[in-house]
Amino acid sequence: MKLVLGTRSPDKIREIRQFLRACDCVPLPEDAPVVPEDQPTFLGNAEKKALVLAQALGALVLADDSGLEVDALGGEPGVHSHRWAGEACDDDANNRKLVRSLEGVPEPARTARYRCAIVLAFPSRVMDRAEGACEGRITTAPRGTGGFGYDPYFLSLDLGKTFAEATPEEKLRVSHRGRALAALRFPRTAP
Repeated sequence: MKLVLGTRSPDKIREIRQFLRACDCVPLPEDAPVVPEDQPTFLGNAEKKALVLAQALGALVLADDSGLEVDALGGEPGVHSHRWAGEACDDDANNRKLVRSLEGVPEPARTARYRCAIVLAFPSRVMDRAEGACEGRITTAPRGTGGFGYDPYFLSLDLGKTFAEATPEEKLRVSHRGRALAALRFPRTAP
């Protein structure tokens, strides 16, 4: 059974394929609809994307929504993590905003977590949902060259290093996305 990955992020596709090695994972077709992420929660966005894409493609779709929550910023950037610095932003712009927003905040108060919600849907219904989180702190300077997004600044409490310093295998073992994928139940056959 083919599984369409409901994301256009090459970094997310790589991580999901790494975790789901036994599945026949295919990327979104070029003509797949763009689903606005306008829900107030990660789970709401993931469910909306999974259902809309499954119905449009007539396929089994796995969609996720994930982001960073910083306690000193009242949970921001949260569901706005990808576009926190503006619609046309990139990882560097988001990270610059993160560093500016936390200027003067002492290390003990720089607690944060990554959250991920994943939804698996057929065109007719949601098959399963799962969520994962991992705790950490935001560093004052970037560390490491791997990962993506806020990874150079996210010091994992589980690993004792930033996600950008971790190997892909280490990151996936303790990350929000890895934990959500591990909790997801996959159907053996289509309904």
